Amino acid sequence: MNLLFANDRKGEHAPSYYAATALTDRRWPALTGRHRADVCVVGGGFTGLSAALHLAEKGYSVRLLEAHRVGFGASGRNGGQVGSGQRLEQDDLEKAHGPEMARRLWDIGEDAKALIRDLIARYEMDVTFHPGIAHACRTESEVAHSHHMAEKLARDYGYDQVEPLSREALHAILPSEAYLGGDIDRGAGHLHPLNFAQSLALACNKAGVEIHEGSLVHHIRPGAPVRVQTEHGHIDADHLIFAANGYLGNLAPRVASHVMPINNFIVATEPLGPRVAQVLRENIAVADTKFVVNYWRLSDDNRLLFGGGESYGYRFPDIVQTVRKPMLEVYPSLADVKIDYAWGGTLAITRTRMPYFARPLKNALSASGFSGHGVAMGTMAGKIMAEAVAGQAERFDLMASLDVPGFPGGSLLRSPLLVAAMTWFSMRDKLGI
Repeated sequence: MNLLFANDRKGEHAPSYYAATALTDRRWPALTGRHRADVCVVGGGFTGLSAALHLAEKGYSVRLLEAHRVGFGASGRNGGQVGSGQRLEQDDLEKAHGPEMARRLWDIGEDAKALIRDLIARYEMDVTFHPGIAHACRTESEVAHSHHMAEKLARDYGYDQVEPLSREALHAILPSEAYLGGDIDRGAGHLHPLNFAQSLALACNKAGVEIHEGSLVHHIRPGAPVRVQTEHGHIDADHLIFAANGYLGNLAPRVASHVMPINNFIVATEPLGPRVAQVLRENIAVADTKFVVNYWRLSDDNRLLFGGGESYGYRFPDIVQTVRKPMLEVYPSLADVKIDYAWGGTLAITRTRMPYFARPLKNALSASGFSGHGVAMGTMAGKIMAEAVAGQAERFDLMASLDVPGFPGGSLLRSPLLVAAMTWFSMRDKLGI
């Protein structure tokens, strides 16, 4: 079964709040016939669109292939959080890679946030970046660690945007009894992810990129040029960029063995009106410290957008039931609130939770496995791959040098092994250890 078609109607966005409030319903033509390009990009999410845009800005001819719609995958369905740094915290990166490498990785993560703000401003996108992400901790030890990291980032990285929060200070913003404190990162933020993806596509179009929706890639013939084949046409290109993340399938088996697709789910409540003060008292996003993270924020019309729960097979479960349970653990007073939208999507993780950058072919690049940090790093990865195509591969090579081991048994056994591991961590969360 192909994840691209397991849970969604062909050529349609998920039935999400984002799709219902999208900037545009513009459709791009499918690929037909034979074409030549400097670069072919496979995947129409943040990574592929960013790569295509930055390559076009450099003067390359670019064609982008998307199996469904621009922003169809995780890029158009996620929590919209634009986090700081990398998916791993800096103390973990220092232990794994040393202080110098950790600093370079931090700088790339910060450049990723700046890139999003720059793209929004430079292309006058109808997208608002709302500052602020709170991290809500469940235990005293987690609170102490979050406060330590705020101090460390200010002292060692010159980043003074993280404010430690006591239980009382957190509750003043986030009135839930589920958490004992945490912090708020005023330099991070959140946005409408599908509208950002669609705005990137419009920017690509203005820059000369040829975008093709409804163009599933089913075969790639290596060579110079590489041939990328769809049902009704093909592209011969000097360079190929894989940017399909959790939906890549076996187009690049080497990548598939290092990257694991998992499903995550979000609901949107009815507009809360004055009850919004029971949920959030600032327009910030939140993520908590559970291993299977709960994350939430308010929409522009004061709905609660709450994400929680994961699955590891092809078919989605009952999404409302899956997400309502953790939502009510955080906000039990919302038991009577109506759910207006519920949707799922497939992201991709790695064993280390750091993205996997690779060269699957001599003239092909890939970046995937953003592990829940893809709004910022997925967009940045596209720019980094564009740099590498243009002969400036320093940042690509840095990311590719990270030890991101494959899953034991490759793509065949990664799912059952992950299920076993995630079940253990879920039990640990329930026991509070």
